[in-house]
Amino acid sequence: MLIADDQRMLRAGLRMVIETEPDMTVVGEAGDGAEAVTLALRLRPDVVLMDIAMPRQDGLAATRTLLATPHPPRIIVLTTFDTDENLYRALRAGASGFLLKVSSPEHLITAIRVVAGGDALLDPAVTTRVISAFAGRPGPEPPKELADLTPREADVLRLMARGMSNGEIAAALAVGDATVKTHVARVLMKLNLRDRVQAVVYAYESGLVRAGNATG
Repeated sequence: MLIADDQRMLRAGLRMVIETEPDMTVVGEAGDGAEAVTLALRLRPDVVLMDIAMPRQDGLAATRTLLATPHPPRIIVLTTFDTDENLYRALRAGASGFLLKVSSPEHLITAIRVVAGGDALLDPAVTTRVISAFAGRPGPEPPKELADLTPREADVLRLMARGMSNGEIAAALAVGDATVKTHVARVLMKLNLRDRVQAVVYAYESGLVRAGNATG
């Protein structure tokens, strides 16, 4: 684990929380985005906790740089998300997790485990801001690849866009968790998306889901 934040006290607090877990180790700390990139390339952490607002190079630029390298780390953006513009830029940067700095230690540890395991995580408060950010935007022409989805796969994507977990989607559609997991994997493959975070962005940008209308 690498922690990138320009506030030394916050880094110390995050390290303290993380290192209470027997299977987690903080291998380094960075005070800005440029240092985060340098350390991540040298230390090869599995996960990077990345703040947005940092000197020299911000966390969004650092995230884009790292994700363009071979075998990049998984990245969790940890921020206050002061503006919708920052939120949208963070989503587009392609990180695998998004947490607010006011999140509980338990939520932080859960997020690290989810992201390290290859999945993606959106804080529920962040999902709400995603919906708000897209409110009132004109609907685009649906991308052609949407037609490749089955009706059930489109339903799964709509529910993912609402921030629902696999278990919640399974309950909503009255199917098993394994079935939902299969649908999610097919949606990501057909749309050439890396994870659920990209799927949420895609669902709104494509016009499949409109703010205030979860069914499209």
